[in-house]
Amino acid sequence: MIIKGIGFSLFASMLFGFLYYFSTLLKPLSGQDIFGFRILFTVPFLLAAIFLFKQKHAFIILYQRIRQTPWYLAVICFNGSIMGLEMWLFLWAPNNGSSVSTSLGYLLMPLCLVLSGKLIFKEQISRLKFIAILTAALGVGMNIVIKGGLSWESLVVCGGYSLYFIIRKKLQLTDFACFTLEMLCTLPVAIYFAMQQDLSLVQQLNPNILYYLLILGLVSGIALISYVTASNLLPINLLGLLGYAEPILMLIVSLIIGEHIGHDSYPLLSCLFAAMLLLILDGFLYVRKQIKHLH
Repeated sequence: MIIKGIGFSLFASMLFGFLYYFSTLLKPLSGQDIFGFRILFTVPFLLAAIFLFKQKHAFIILYQRIRQTPWYLAVICFNGSIMGLEMWLFLWAPNNGSSVSTSLGYLLMPLCLVLSGKLIFKEQISRLKFIAILTAALGVGMNIVIKGGLSWESLVVCGGYSLYFIIRKKLQLTDFACFTLEMLCTLPVAIYFAMQQDLSLVQQLNPNILYYLLILGLVSGIALISYVTASNLLPINLLGLLGYAEPILMLIVSLIIGEHIGHDSYPLLSCLFAAMLLLILDGFLYVRKQIKHLH
């Protein structure tokens, strides 16, 4: 089961990395256009996953929770707006010279989550995790001295996703039903963005655009279903460690499409990679300990 889960997780990360590059083939569509069409073509796969993963009962429970606490719906819509912003940035960055900055944000995000868990949820953190946080903080500090601060793309990723996951955990809105409802909350904005483009005109500049959009929806849906499958098969710690494959692939894609890592970003990047390796080592030791307990 664990081997199968690892396979699904890495496959999902590869598909997300592919999407990061694939968005460069969708010109002349802008980031918001691509976001709109991605949501439109992905939602059908989400709805199909409800039946594939037998999640109908989860929706009934969510409906009952919202009836008892109506403001949960507003929270879910707010989280949906955060997720929509992150999805837009993911598709906008490769076509606007911000791939590296966005990738750094994804590398920094797990450390922000660890720190949030300690400060907000009073979770115990291991010595290795504490050293990892200090290492990342050192990198951020050097980046502030050298460049005056983190880029807005990095801040949106690590800050936005941290807020998103804190809210979900605090209110226990973490299941697939909540995620699907969050996606549906972005649908009106996606429809608006998609309607702003005349695809017949876009086809004159990019004759394959319709095929590319179908591929975008197909790959997005398969990536999502693969990740959900992995999350059902793997311990959360191992799933989190495997998630590092995605930002590493994003960084590689950034270099492939012609972006460069400036010398002034080396201290931050070095510290983030060192912190990442510490987190991976910590997670490996934890998973090995859990496996020993099972035996």
